[in-house]
Amino acid sequence: MIEPCPGCAAPYGYKNAMPLSRDTYRFSTEVKKAAVSGNLDAPEGGFDAIMQAIACRQQIGWREQARRLLVFSTDAGFHYAGDGKLGGVITPNDGECHLNSAGLYTHSVIQDYPSISQINHKVKQNSINIIFAVTQNQHSVYQKLSQHIEGSSSAVLSNDSSNVVDLVREEYSKISSSIEMKDNATSHVKITYHSTCLNGDTELPTSKCDGLKVGDIVTFNAKIMVTSCPADPAEWNQVIQIYPVGINESLIVNLEMLCSCDCEKPGSIGYELNSPQCNNHGKLMCGICDCDDMHFGHSCECSNNEIHPEKINDYGCRADNTSAVDCSGRGTCLCGVCDCEKRANPEEVISGRFCECDNFSCERHEQQLCSGPDHGTCECGQCICKPGWSGSGCNCKTSNESCYPPGGGEICSGRGECVCGKCECQSTSEGRYSGDHCEYCPTCTGRCHELKDCTQCQVYRTGPLKDEEDCRTNCTLFTPIEVEKVEIDETKNEYLCIFYDEYDCKFKFKYREEDNKIIVTAQTERECPPKVFMLGIVLGVIAAIVLVGLAILLLWKLLTTIHDRREFARFEKERSMAKWDAGENPIYKQATSTFKNPMYAGK
Repeated sequence: MIEPCPGCAAPYGYKNAMPLSRDTYRFSTEVKKAAVSGNLDAPEGGFDAIMQAIACRQQIGWREQARRLLVFSTDAGFHYAGDGKLGGVITPNDGECHLNSAGLYTHSVIQDYPSISQINHKVKQNSINIIFAVTQNQHSVYQKLSQHIEGSSSAVLSNDSSNVVDLVREEYSKISSSIEMKDNATSHVKITYHSTCLNGDTELPTSKCDGLKVGDIVTFNAKIMVTSCPADPAEWNQVIQIYPVGINESLIVNLEMLCSCDCEKPGSIGYELNSPQCNNHGKLMCGICDCDDMHFGHSCECSNNEIHPEKINDYGCRADNTSAVDCSGRGTCLCGVCDCEKRANPEEVISGRFCECDNFSCERHEQQLCSGPDHGTCECGQCICKPGWSGSGCNCKTSNESCYPPGGGEICSGRGECVCGKCECQSTSEGRYSGDHCEYCPTCTGRCHELKDCTQCQVYRTGPLKDEEDCRTNCTLFTPIEVEKVEIDETKNEYLCIFYDEYDCKFKFKYREEDNKIIVTAQTERECPPKVFMLGIVLGVIAAIVLVGLAILLLWKLLTTIHDRREFARFEKERSMAKWDAGENPIYKQATSTFKNPMYAGK
C-alpha cells in the first residue's frame, strides 16, 4: 500500500531520523516534519524498532560509558516472532543491524519479527533500560512484557502525550535510584549476594538496593558455590559475568571446577588407605576421609555400633522421616548430632537440635530486625516483642493512647479504629474522615443545608428567602464573607458546601465553627450555564428547512435541464447523419398521367 491514508507516507518498519545528539532544535524539527503513515493491521512492528535501536550502536550514537535509556511509546500492541509467517516471511530474525544510509530498516519483508527472548538477550548484552510509555488501554499488556525484559518498566502515557516528560523523569528516577546485580551462571553454580545497601553495618542477603542518590556507594559481596559438577568435562571451566542491570560494566570471573583430582586415584601422594587421619577406618583422598561402611564422621570417628536401632531418631540429624537433608541444611551431622554452621557475623547464631533456629531471619520493619532492639528480639525465626509492642514484626503499639484526640474524647473521635497505635478512619454515607484522630471530613455535608438558604439570599439574592424582608428577618446568625474563589483548609476544620439554585447555577461556600460562632465564606460569582436563545434556534430551524427545500428544487431543475439538453443534442446528431434529403418525403411517388383519344382507331 503506497498511500494508506490521504497525504500519508508509505508504511515502513523503522527509520532512524537522527542519531543521539545534544541538538534539541534539530530534534524538535525532525519530530515536526516526521512523515505520518498508516498501519496495515492493529499490532505494530515495534520489536523491529527496538532491535535496530539496540543493534545499530554506531548509527544510533550510543556512548560506551553511559546509562542507556530507550523510551518506546505506542498506543497499540506488538508483533513478535511467528507473526511474519502470515505475510510469507519465515526467515528468523538474526538480531543484527540492517539500516541503510537513509536510516531505513531494510529487512521488514526479508526476516521475521524478533522474539521476546531475543529482545531480552540484546538488552542484557548492551545494558539498555527500556521504558514502555503506553496508553491506558495497552498498559496491562506492556506491564507483563516488562516482567520478561530485564531492566525495563512500563508507565501510562496520556492520550495527547502531554505527560511524556514527567513520565520519563519519574521512570528514570526509579531506574537510577536502584541497583540490582545479575549474573549468567549456569545451573551448576549458585551465586548469592549480600549487601549493607544504606543500612550501615547490617549486611542483608539481597541483590538489589533501592533509594540511592548520585554519590552513594554500595558494596555487594558475591558468594560463588559449585552445587554440582557438569557431566561434560569441557564445562568444568566457565566464564561467569556479574553485572549491575542497565549499566555497561561487569566483573568477569574465570571459574575452574575441581571435579576430578589426582589425589582421588590410588598411587598418588594424596591417596592413603586406612589412614591414621581417618582413625584407620577409611581412605584419605585429597585431605578428606572416605569412611568404611561401619564408620562415619569427618575423621571416621563415629561407629554404627554405638547407635542403637531403637534410638536412631534420638541420635539422628533429621527432624522426621520427611526431611531430605541433615541438620536442616545448615550444619554437619557428627555421630548423630548436628554441628551448626558459624556465621561471619558473630552476633548471628544458628541453633537448635536440628539447626532449625536462628536469630536473624525474623520479619523486618524499616530494615530493622523485629523493628529494632527496643521493640523485640528474634528467637528461632519469630519476633518476641517487648512490653508495649505487638505484631509479627513488633511494630505495633499495644497502647491506644496515641489514638485519643488531644482535647479528650473517644478513640479516633468515634469515627475509626486504632490499629498499631494509628487511627484507620472509616467512610460513611456522608463522606470519608481523615486526620490523625479522624477529626476532619472535607466531603461531609454537615450544616450545609442549614446554612444554604441564608447564604443564597444574602450573597446572590436568590432562593426561598430572596425577598429582602424575609432574608433580613430569618438570617441573623452570620454574614457571609465574599471571596473570588472558595478553597478549604483542613487544618482549620473547614467544610465545603456546593449547591445548585433554581436557575441551575452552581454556588459554593465554606464554613467553620470558631468560638461558638459560625464563619461562612462564599464565592462571589455563581457558575451558571450559558443562556440559550430559543427564538433564534426555532427561526434557524425554519430557515434551514426552507433553504434545504429551495436547494432540492434548484437541484431538480438543474438535473432536468441537463437531461433535456443532452436529449436534444443527441436528436440533432442523429438528424445530421440522415442520408435522405430532409426537404422531401422519401416514400412519395409522383402521379402518372395517361391520355387517350377516343376518336383514334389505331389505324
